[in-house]
Amino acid sequence: MPCETQRDSGKFGLMVTAADVKTEARRLGFVACGIAALGPSNRGAELDRWLAAGHAGTMRYLHRQAARRKAPATIVPGAACAVVVLENYFAPQPQVPGQPTIAKFARGLDYHQVTGQRLEQLAAFLRSQGAQSARTFLDAGPVPERELAQRAGLGWIGKNTMLIRPGGGSYCLIGSIFTDLALTPDPPFEADHCGTCGRCLEACPTEAFVEPRVLDATRCISYLTIEYRGEFQPGLPPRLKGWAFGCDICNDVCPWNLQFASLTCVEELRPCVGELDSAGPEYFDRMDEVAFETRFGATALERAGLKGMRRNWKVAYHRTDASPAPPDDAPAQIHA
Repeated sequence: MPCETQRDSGKFGLMVTAADVKTEARRLGFVACGIAALGPSNRGAELDRWLAAGHAGTMRYLHRQAARRKAPATIVPGAACAVVVLENYFAPQPQVPGQPTIAKFARGLDYHQVTGQRLEQLAAFLRSQGAQSARTFLDAGPVPERELAQRAGLGWIGKNTMLIRPGGGSYCLIGSIFTDLALTPDPPFEADHCGTCGRCLEACPTEAFVEPRVLDATRCISYLTIEYRGEFQPGLPPRLKGWAFGCDICNDVCPWNLQFASLTCVEELRPCVGELDSAGPEYFDRMDEVAFETRFGATALERAGLKGMRRNWKVAYHRTDASPAPPDDAPAQIHA
C-alpha cells in the first residue's frame, strides 16, 4: 500500500494527502468521500454469470465494458486510485393518489449535470495539487461504482444491490475520479449490515431479485421504464404499480432509509417537476419533441425521451393498485 502521497505539483510546489481531498469533497457538498484501490474486481465471475444469464437485457454496452469493469486499473491508463464520492439525492415527495410516480432521483434537475459539475470541481482541485490525470465518471462508463465505493470504505452492497451508507441509507449517487495521484486507499467496508432483513426482496412487485444481491434487470421497473425501448408484454403494466420513470420501492422499504434518510442539501436535486402531480393521461401526447426538450431536457426524464414517456405515462395511469407503502414499524432488523 503506498504511503500518503507527497507529490509535488511542480508549478505551485504543493503537496496533497487523502485527508486534503476528503476535506475538499466535503466543502463541495458531498456527503462522503473515500479512496479506492484499483486492483482486479472481486466480483468478476459474478458479472460473467450475470451477463450470461441475460440479466442485462438490451444494455449490450455492459457486455462490451465487462473486461474493464473486472480490471478497474485499465479504465484510465496510469491511474493509481479512484476518489469515490457520494451525493445524497433524497427529497421526499408525497404521492398524489392515482397519479403516476417518478423516482426521487429524477424529480429534480439531471444529476449528471448537477453532481457532474461539482465532481469536475473536485477533479480540478486534484489537478491543482499536481495530478496529471483526473478523469471523472458518474453513472457512465465501465466503472464498477458500487464495488469501488465499498472498497473506499463508504458502505456495503445491500440485498437490493444498492450501496448502503451507515447512518445515511442508500439514496446516494456515486461519483468517481480516476487519478494518478498515489493517495492512500481506505480500508474496504467488510461488514454486511442487512442481517436477516429481506424487505426489499419481498416488496419488489415484478420479482426482479433472482436472489439476494442478484437483480434481473429485465424485470426491474427502473430498467423497463428507462432503458427498455420496446412495448410492454401483456400482463406487465399492472405490475409496474404506477411508476412512470424509475422506481424507489426497494429503497423506500429499507430500514436504513426509514431511519436515516435525510433531505438533500443540493437544491437542484429537489423536486422541480411538480406539474406532473396533476398532469392528465394525455399530458405527454400533447407535446412535440421541441416542447418536451424545452421542459424536460434538463431533467433525467430526457433519458426515456418523449416516446418513452408517452408509453410509460399511459401505462402508469392504468395501474390497478398503488405501490406498497413503506412499513411504519421500527427498523428492528438493523444490525449495527
